[in-house]
Amino acid sequence: MNSGMGRPGGAVLSGAEQAETKKSGHSRAGSAESGRSGSPPALYGDTGPSRRPLQAATGAVVVLCLAVTLIHVLLLFLHVAPANAISQRYGRQINAWVYPVFEQNWRLFAPDPESVNRQISARTTRITPDGTSQVSGWFDLSAVDNSAIEHNPFPSHTTQNMLRRAWSSYLETLGGDDQPRSERAVMVQQYLRNIAADRVADRRGGSFDSIQLRVVTFPVGAPGPAGSDRPARSAPAAVETRYLPWWKVATHGTD
Repeated sequence: MNSGMGRPGGAVLSGAEQAETKKSGHSRAGSAESGRSGSPPALYGDTGPSRRPLQAATGAVVVLCLAVTLIHVLLLFLHVAPANAISQRYGRQINAWVYPVFEQNWRLFAPDPESVNRQISARTTRITPDGTSQVSGWFDLSAVDNSAIEHNPFPSHTTQNMLRRAWSSYLETLGGDDQPRSERAVMVQQYLRNIAADRVADRRGGSFDSIQLRVVTFPVGAPGPAGSDRPARSAPAAVETRYLPWWKVATHGTD
């Protein structure tokens, strides 16, 4: 008696063919069962578990950004709001966050145009290995900003306002004696010093240990007659020159 299974028409299957037939039958049965249960067959290369750390990290970053944004808005609100118990108790922390980068004022709605032009220059000094002091010439910081603004239809906020606002804040907080009497005054003084030191180091190179600023103030002349490009004739206005103290800075540049 032949051990093979019969094919349609009387043909007989060999042992290998019978095994293959059973395997195909089991595969079809498994697919049908999976379809009935509603679960899709497993896919090769499923990376579900490996994506969980990335999703958790993304969620944490989003939550952190939202928290920082809410804190920022709250501190700005307390800064511009009328004095209250919270702003009086945490005034130092609020000012440390707001000044000098996020300072708020109403000049956008009630502008106070400049009535003078200021030329801010800086010079530096360094101590040589033999102990002598070398003082550089004056470097015009305002001219650098003016050249970057001129003929530029979209000058940057930094170029237009950083140095000018730093000096305005210096005048408001330190007045005319250059003696800081509050934490904000110290911070504004350091802010102005760092701006000048960084710009001199970027433009001139070299190394220095101290820096001094000179501010020359020129009154803005009255406009000329209508249709004329020439300013109105007037008596020469007094020019004010102010020298700030020498400030120590972290050693800038290299020889």
